[in-house]
Amino acid sequence: MTGSEVPPSFRLAYVPGMTPTKWVRIWNERLAGVPLTLVAVTAAEAAGALRHGDADAALLRLPVDRADLSAIPLYTETTVVVIPKDHVGAAVEELSVADLADEIVLHPLDDTLEWERPPGRPAFERPATTADAVELVAAGVGLLVVPQSLARLYHRKDLTYRPLTAPDEEPSAAGPESALSGPSVPGSRVALSWPEARTTDLVEEFIGIVRGRTVNSTRGPKKAPVAQEAAGRPTRGGGGAARGASAGGSKSGGTKSGGTKGGGPRSGARSGGAKGGARTGGGTGAGGGRSAKGAKGGRSTGGGKGSGRGTAKRGRPGRAS
Repeated sequence: MTGSEVPPSFRLAYVPGMTPTKWVRIWNERLAGVPLTLVAVTAAEAAGALRHGDADAALLRLPVDRADLSAIPLYTETTVVVIPKDHVGAAVEELSVADLADEIVLHPLDDTLEWERPPGRPAFERPATTADAVELVAAGVGLLVVPQSLARLYHRKDLTYRPLTAPDEEPSAAGPESALSGPSVPGSRVALSWPEARTTDLVEEFIGIVRGRTVNSTRGPKKAPVAQEAAGRPTRGGGGAARGASAGGSKSGGTKSGGTKGGGPRSGARSGGAKGGARTGGGTGAGGGRSAKGAKGGRSTGGGKGSGRGTAKRGRPGRAS
């Protein structure tokens, strides 16, 4: 290896709460010679890390600017409420948006949930980060709504969390304006993103891993169904030639045989240039055939008790023996 050559490597950025362990393990099994480096970034830094070349791809939360970044959505996280363990909400399995109506709900500046209207009552100040908001929940200042992975990441022994559900979206007697008892619950969408202008082979390899492709999978185009069908059957022309040979070439040169007439077989030759073929027959024997080439009508020849030769040359009847 010369001094100018750089060994291949892959840098994967990830935002808080992401757990790329499974995909990294598969990468190391399949591409043992290409080291994968994990780069921890904040949610606000993820897109910049891709644009500035600090990472080849990133596991982040949508939305992302699609003008220069490609993204493949992977899954949507469950939205939960972080509460103290002695909170009344800890006694139930889940909480609804209506349950938070009288609660102070913290809304950090790095919140990844796209609310139309955040639930509960707002705090006097917005915490700078989700980690700061968790500390405020522990201090009894308010509650926090986050993706489940972040609740696990910032878990504390004195805190717990419950899934947050949307209110029933049924019209009430008060009219359509009061049909909802609160805002709907958005989910955090996790995606794999990378710079569109740098879609390298290694990026394609990692895309295959997160999409569940096996090691034997191929990204190449499959054979067209028409081509597959044509490769597995004989050509139509070959079959037509065989049928033509069997049928005598469309009224030309074929023979036609029938049953016995007066005890002997009846046979006739038909030529492509003739409108009618020659017929030969006999009472108790077989007569010789006559060519009907160029003739408008055939004529019959026959033998009494003799037998004729089975071929006719140049339109002559067969000699009786």
